[in-house]
Amino acid sequence: MDVFTDEYFMRKALQEAQAAYDKGEIPVGAVVAVDGKIIARSHNLTELLHDVTAHAEMQAITSAANFLGGKYLTGCTLYVTLEPCQMCAGALYWSQVSHVVFGAADEQRGYRAMGTKLHPKTTVKEGVMAEECGSLVLQFFRERRKGH
Repeated sequence: MDVFTDEYFMRKALQEAQAAYDKGEIPVGAVVAVDGKIIARSHNLTELLHDVTAHAEMQAITSAANFLGGKYLTGCTLYVTLEPCQMCAGALYWSQVSHVVFGAADEQRGYRAMGTKLHPKTTVKEGVMAEECGSLVLQFFRERRKGH
């Protein structure tokens, strides 16, 4: 049995989301894997960097490209805890990532709600550990509304 399942990698992305949560960032985490090996790990850093583009996916794309020594992520899978937004979907399109696996859907701000498309050769799998991924985001915003 292969231990490197989608759930295995999503757990690693959830660890990144927890790191974001602990820093007061919107808790989204991502990892990029190729051939069963994680080559990039990231989480939201928009508050820390004062940069609206510092989403987990954007950080992961840059890190993976640096690791591979090229701008294209063909053969790679991005695991992300929340459906990518249209900005991240655009970057994923241009990176030509082969696979995107996400946990929780983002009904309002996800790339599908915005009418954005990924690269035609990119496959998408949604709903991997969706409850765990979504509950962390909901908990974060509940606490924010209460003023914690």
